[in-house]
Amino acid sequence: MARRRLAEDPLSRFAVWARRLALFSLAVVLLAIVIARAGLLDTLPVLVTFGAGLVLAVLGILVAFVAFGVIWHTGARGFGHAVAGLAIGVVLIAYPAYLGYKATKLPMIADITTDAIDPPRFEAIARLRTRQANPVLYAGLYAAEQQRTAYPDIEPLMVTVTPEAAYEATMTLVTKRKWRVVNARQPQPGRRDGYIEAVALTPIMAFREDVAIRIRPVGTGARVDMRSASRYGRVDFGVNAQRIRSLLEDVDDLTSITKPERPAPKPAAPAKGGQAAKR
Repeated sequence: MARRRLAEDPLSRFAVWARRLALFSLAVVLLAIVIARAGLLDTLPVLVTFGAGLVLAVLGILVAFVAFGVIWHTGARGFGHAVAGLAIGVVLIAYPAYLGYKATKLPMIADITTDAIDPPRFEAIARLRTRQANPVLYAGLYAAEQQRTAYPDIEPLMVTVTPEAAYEATMTLVTKRKWRVVNARQPQPGRRDGYIEAVALTPIMAFREDVAIRIRPVGTGARVDMRSASRYGRVDFGVNAQRIRSLLEDVDDLTSITKPERPAPKPAAPAKGGQAAKR
């Protein structure tokens, strides 16, 4: 008599869908990153696509927990599918969740400057911004008060070198960071300030953020002011303040390097005693 084969336990549909949702959310998020870095679409459509991917990731996590419950009660197969859906979803939302938590600790500003009274202006950059972007003009004293509370260390940099030397040092560092310079004017004593406008990119999504740097003569030295602003969004997660802080620290270090002083010439050896007395 032939032995009856035992029917295998059914595969949990919730586990299958948890994995499917997670993989689809991963594909959507990666697509948004590729589009953003290639500059194929403006920032807002990219953010919508990225947000949709995160929503799918959260949905996959929820379905994975439902799958765990079904597997526990019915003994269905699919534990590995549910774990994969949970793991992929957690990886996708971990960093955005951290940024969301960080945003709750920061003011609702995305335009940081070392000079709130007379901030460096966006001239060439103003023509690059769309109507949906943040305003080009600085928000004013209300934003300045919020900035002072959150980032009290953001202030002008005073250097002891000439404005020309400060400009060259700043341009060297901007080029090293691979920011795209869209406007540059060398300082001319008594006529105009040095000025640099550039576009920086965020590390992951490569969102465009705008930078303006002004170099003014002060006595025998120079004053360096900087402004960094996000094109979109009301919160910058502290990125603009960190960008200003990092660049000005490097400018200060670079302009503080001095050539070693030449050693003073050694004094000539004293002449020997007078001529020998005549015999």
